[in-house]
Amino acid sequence: MIFNPKMECMPREDMHKLQSERLCKIVKYCYERVPFYKKKMDRLGLSPDDIKSIDDIVKLPFTTKTDLRDEYPFGLQAVPMSEVRRIHASSGTTGKPVVATYTDHDIEMWSEGVARVMSCANVGKGDVIQVSYGYGLFTGGLGAHDGANKVGAIQLPTSAGNSEKQIMLMQDFGSTVLACTPSYALHLAERIEQSDKVDINNMKLRVGFFGAEPWTEGMRKELESKLHIKAFDIYGLTEMSGPGVGGECEEQNGTHLWEDMFYPEIINPDTLEPCAHGEFGELVFTSLCKEAMPIIRYRTRDLTRLIYEPCKCGRTAVRMDKILGRSDDMLIVRGVNVFPSTIEAILTEFPVFTPQYFITVDRKNNEDMFDLDVELRNEFFSPNPSKQMPFIKPLYDRIVSVVGIKPNIHIKEPNSIARSIGKAKHVNDKRNFHR
Repeated sequence: MIFNPKMECMPREDMHKLQSERLCKIVKYCYERVPFYKKKMDRLGLSPDDIKSIDDIVKLPFTTKTDLRDEYPFGLQAVPMSEVRRIHASSGTTGKPVVATYTDHDIEMWSEGVARVMSCANVGKGDVIQVSYGYGLFTGGLGAHDGANKVGAIQLPTSAGNSEKQIMLMQDFGSTVLACTPSYALHLAERIEQSDKVDINNMKLRVGFFGAEPWTEGMRKELESKLHIKAFDIYGLTEMSGPGVGGECEEQNGTHLWEDMFYPEIINPDTLEPCAHGEFGELVFTSLCKEAMPIIRYRTRDLTRLIYEPCKCGRTAVRMDKILGRSDDMLIVRGVNVFPSTIEAILTEFPVFTPQYFITVDRKNNEDMFDLDVELRNEFFSPNPSKQMPFIKPLYDRIVSVVGIKPNIHIKEPNSIARSIGKAKHVNDKRNFHR
């Protein structure tokens, strides 16, 4: 089911023309209304008249998360507060939160993006969508809620947490769709599995929309197996609007990005130069339609590539490959680049382990230490260390082979690694405390 065939299936040359028109308009809009962008462009000797097509986007300055925090809360806003209808913000766990404001038009555009993603999975009227993202400043809850409303589905706004009640409502209300973080979905799946009062075979779940954190193909298989669903990736970021910047279709050969609203680029994160088509690099977005707080060339830090070939589903919208990780999440351990998502992908290759893990990096005697906590599944666990070794060695060898580091692997009791109802935390880098 295609929600907006005109935009999702637009020929590439027509999309190029539309993007050019919208970029010229948004650059002029930002220059005239947002002092931050006027100053940046003036420093480069740029005026809106220098931007004549989408190809000229490379002339424009980048925007970073630091810029957004420096302009906190409303320094990048382009409209008076009287036109704002909603405020969202990131968690701000590493500093001031990133703020996003929305006009009525922005909320409508945002819900359209989410509706397109839900339609990709043939979700619509008659479906009961259990929204287990957090409602509040986080964009996940209300973003998914508005998208569900847009496609005519029934919204079940459970928010995050209170897992026992979530499962009860899932059964009693006949939820057909679950929307939450993949880590929380796995937590719910484990609770269902452990319960002698719940039979997953009697549930009506058929689709899951999971996002807000990286997840691997191994995690997808785990969720599909445990919850008896088809799991879809929904991609978004607060800086653009929230969830719904893109999503997977039933082909699941990449995440379609709604490039009529959010123009994507791939750049080399070191040189900041554009990458050739098909090359991996850092994803950059420009919001082409947003009124309240449009962002030009935002560096997401997500590392991926773009696929421009038309999809078998009929959509011509560009696809984003699976995100390898984030350049700012990458750990450098003994000179080796390590992405937590790579560790997760390796872990899911071994059926004896759960997908839960925690990495601790420290420095002792001027040497980096890489400790990895993992859980054996109940049927394989033994507190006897000698019985753990046959499981540790194959995992150790695989990590050394793929990543190139020698981890200290620690087997933990089943269900002992902390679960999260929001974005999962998998890393504690203690080296920061020794500087």
